[in-house]
Amino acid sequence: MTDISVLLKEQRTFKPTQEFINQTNVKQWMDQNHIASLEELYEKASDWKWFWEKMSKEFIHFYQPYKKVVDWKPPYVKWFVGSKYNIVHDALDLHMQTDVQHKIAYIYESEPGETQKITYGELNGEVNKLANALKQLGVKKRDRVGIYLPMIPQLPIAMLACAKIGAIHSVVFSGFSALAFRGRMNDCQAKVIITCDAFYRRGKKIFLKEQTDTALEDTPSVKHAIVYRRTGDKIHWKSGRDIWWHDLVKNMPKICETEPLDANDPLFYLYTSGTTGKPKGIIHAHAGYALGAALTLHWVLDVKPTDIYWCAADIGWITGHSYIVYAPLILGITSVLYEGAPDFPLPDRWWSIIAKYNINILYTSPTAIRFFMQKGDEWPQKHDLSSLRLLGSVGEPINPEAWIWYYATIGKEKCPIMDTWWQTETGHFMISPLPISTLKPGSAVLPIPGVSADVYNEQGESIIEAGGNLVITHPWPGMLRGIYGDPARYQETYWDRYKNIYLAGDIARIDQERYFWIQGRADDVLSVSGHRIGNSEIESALVSYEAVAEAAIIGVPDPIKGESIIAYVILKNRVKSSPELIDILRQHVAHEIGKLARPDRIYFVRDVPKTRSGKIMRRVIRAKALGKEIGDISTLANPESIDEILKI
Repeated sequence: MTDISVLLKEQRTFKPTQEFINQTNVKQWMDQNHIASLEELYEKASDWKWFWEKMSKEFIHFYQPYKKVVDWKPPYVKWFVGSKYNIVHDALDLHMQTDVQHKIAYIYESEPGETQKITYGELNGEVNKLANALKQLGVKKRDRVGIYLPMIPQLPIAMLACAKIGAIHSVVFSGFSALAFRGRMNDCQAKVIITCDAFYRRGKKIFLKEQTDTALEDTPSVKHAIVYRRTGDKIHWKSGRDIWWHDLVKNMPKICETEPLDANDPLFYLYTSGTTGKPKGIIHAHAGYALGAALTLHWVLDVKPTDIYWCAADIGWITGHSYIVYAPLILGITSVLYEGAPDFPLPDRWWSIIAKYNINILYTSPTAIRFFMQKGDEWPQKHDLSSLRLLGSVGEPINPEAWIWYYATIGKEKCPIMDTWWQTETGHFMISPLPISTLKPGSAVLPIPGVSADVYNEQGESIIEAGGNLVITHPWPGMLRGIYGDPARYQETYWDRYKNIYLAGDIARIDQERYFWIQGRADDVLSVSGHRIGNSEIESALVSYEAVAEAAIIGVPDPIKGESIIAYVILKNRVKSSPELIDILRQHVAHEIGKLARPDRIYFVRDVPKTRSGKIMRRVIRAKALGKEIGDISTLANPESIDEILKI
């Protein structure tokens, strides 16, 4: 197989001011440790065992010290071997001994506009009451608890209550179907599930208990369903199984001993969609995951004790697990929790929230950024966003022009953008700028200190300035511990291609300055006239045209070229489609990255299939275009978009 061609060359650079650099957490740590430059930091951290041992002393606290930093028996790893630990000890217990107990942990805003501020002390009390209640229901260490809740405070409370007693939580995004929830609960053999009556989405009530009832028609392992009363709507009730949350915790004490665990005991299973087969239950353990998440939030997103921080993801995804629940609580900071849609009742909802709470850090996805680009600049311009100090991006490669819009329109050209690459499997940021880095729009910059990444060709050789397979070359603290119940799939998916090297499944390139550029998923690479092309470069070229908000590229078989390039394009508001615009866009792509990448066909659509975490599901588009089976679509957010593609 030939290397993947590099067509997009982004030359713009942005460097934070020296004043900004000097106040960052990472620069202050470097000064305290007599590290003079970014290059020296990366060099010292290349001794990764030393680095993570040092960080463990600064970010997490063990009940019993470890005997060995890391035990690597490919493809399985154990961190901090011999130690006793529980993530809740750091996330809550230690704060009860300081003034942090009086600090706001979560500022919650519902979609209808209700607000609530929850202190660390109040959060601790609610977690302990639910933990005691779970124990009364017979939940023990290593039992699995399924959580099917929207973005309300009871979701982190439920997760922490499970972790506190050593139970393993498996959160399923509240937008998933009943069948998707059922499949995940049966796979992990959940003993108890936690849900609610209903919640709000775009002004409508979503009756989650109704979906839960359908799921539980065939879940033999589930003994109890705890139901939180969110809206007060009348619901079906199954006596002996269903229990109201408020009744369950009513007489429970607010004190509960945190269970000291082995540092490598499982913390949670989180399911990530398989391409065609059943979803994979990714296993994460307590101590390593806690360290990686806390360090990366502190260094990369530069959170301070006085900050108001907003990760605008859903807790049902790994982003929410790591950067709404566990890392922010370990660091003792204040987070915003928002229940509803980004454009309800109007497309300025997010910007109004930022202005209302004086948010300092916003962490969101390229999909959301392009969505707001499509809505127009007038919406963010209605609000004072001057409180923002730093911006973040997560979920998929960010197009350079979307990066520039985010930087100029939202950040007012004063907020560095931390473009983070990581996965459900990695647990925390792996490749990302630091807030003292020189930035290139569209680049994830460098592996974070203590992480080693590379790009390999098919022969396992390290390459630069060409696309290849993104790999991680040694263990990291938040590394997945396997796929629940399927060790063979774990080995085959991540470790069989290159010996003892983690295969990420993404295509990337490294430029002359060793900056990483993610080019898309490996199964989205196109083969055109003997050249292999990453789809994200063509999509970026299309989005760089002023009329385009978003684009999805697929390849379909072509007898002459190998594959023909098909583009599905979403236009910005008030832009009309036309045959002339198709010609203009084809010429624009040819000008930006070359005639080789010019789409053979361009279709204008209102939306493209996306996961509920915002990633474009190109395999679904390709399958529909070719009339094939589309496989697992349990993570699909907008099934109606498939019908539109089918009509083309």
